[in-house]
Amino acid sequence: MTSFDTSPQLNVWRALLALAVVFVMLATTGWTAMRGQQPATPLKAALSAWENGRIAGHRLPDAQAAPARLARFFASLTERQRTGLARRHPLVVGNMNGAPVELRYRANRIALRQARDVERRRMRDSRLTPAGKHEAGRRMHRLQALMSPGRRILAFSPEGSGRVAEVFGSLRKAERVSVVVPGVDTHLLTFQRTHRTYSAPVGMAKALYAAERAASPSTRTAVIAWADYTAPRGVGMDAATAPRAADGAVRLDALVRALPGRAPVALFCHSYGSVLCGLAARHLPDRVADIAVAGSPGMRAATASQLRTTARVWAMRDADDWVQDVPYLEVGGLGHGADPVSPGFGARVLSAADAKGHSGYFEPGTDSLLNFAGIGVGAYDSVRCAGQDGGCRAGVSGAAPSGRA
Repeated sequence: MTSFDTSPQLNVWRALLALAVVFVMLATTGWTAMRGQQPATPLKAALSAWENGRIAGHRLPDAQAAPARLARFFASLTERQRTGLARRHPLVVGNMNGAPVELRYRANRIALRQARDVERRRMRDSRLTPAGKHEAGRRMHRLQALMSPGRRILAFSPEGSGRVAEVFGSLRKAERVSVVVPGVDTHLLTFQRTHRTYSAPVGMAKALYAAERAASPSTRTAVIAWADYTAPRGVGMDAATAPRAADGAVRLDALVRALPGRAPVALFCHSYGSVLCGLAARHLPDRVADIAVAGSPGMRAATASQLRTTARVWAMRDADDWVQDVPYLEVGGLGHGADPVSPGFGARVLSAADAKGHSGYFEPGTDSLLNFAGIGVGAYDSVRCAGQDGGCRAGVSGAAPSGRA
């Protein structure tokens, strides 16, 4: 799921915060630094092959180079050369910020097929337990679904529990781009749900895309369901601390910098995803016009101004969202700081009427989704504030701002 669960887990948060001193002591004595030898993985093997690869007699560029540098590299190639690289190195090209998005879609179809075939073989592997075979089958079916015609997979990695990003609409033609950043328990198997559809990244992004088109039919939009970071599993130390969010913030910044065109970008960050967005804020390019958080446990800042971003900062929380009972503080690295909907934080506070708790912000018909759509298309005059005075709209033009690289 993409959210924290209910009341018993609130006690976990409180216990973790109370144990902050113990955690710090253990960290300083090296307890947290003990690691085993990491085995080779498909992504590491793919990166190694890329590092040793050549094209037209020249070495390939660093796969982690700046998106602008990689974009220039791909622009220098012929279409045949680009296609050849995608076929030989699909897992690298498919995740490469700076590669043309259409090439990434093609590369990821190849990578998905390869990963699906691996899981299909694992389903018949006699060395696996029945539970292991069942898990392989679930992954195989999810990978098969991601390969369905028309799906635009912008990023994919089979590492660990799996990372995915999917695009709805055309990134190249978009006049406005929205990125949905989900929270804990987001991985390959929870990327899309049949039940509780709008609590999963695909359902969130589809709902937002439809709402944006309804809000402004003449505005060309694209929405990215971005689950391309390793999210915490459940409520525990990872969810109460920032390292997963910090790693994700670097990945989010690279994504935004690699987006084609100059269209303004809005980030819609749910639950732990808002921690990630808070850490990313100061590094993001100016084309990020809006950062909207929902059900946030904090953004690792005491005030919106401490985020050091030129983007407008919006926040909302449903009256029935249990996250309001999480301690809004940071002690010894545990906890995520001030409440973004509190008056002292300084965000523009939006209505979340009818959201129905922590996982319902993207449900069609809710104020929260309508507000997200208004922000996404730049129709700021249409958003509904949490208060009756319309203060969240103060000083915001209804016209969509111009993006800057």
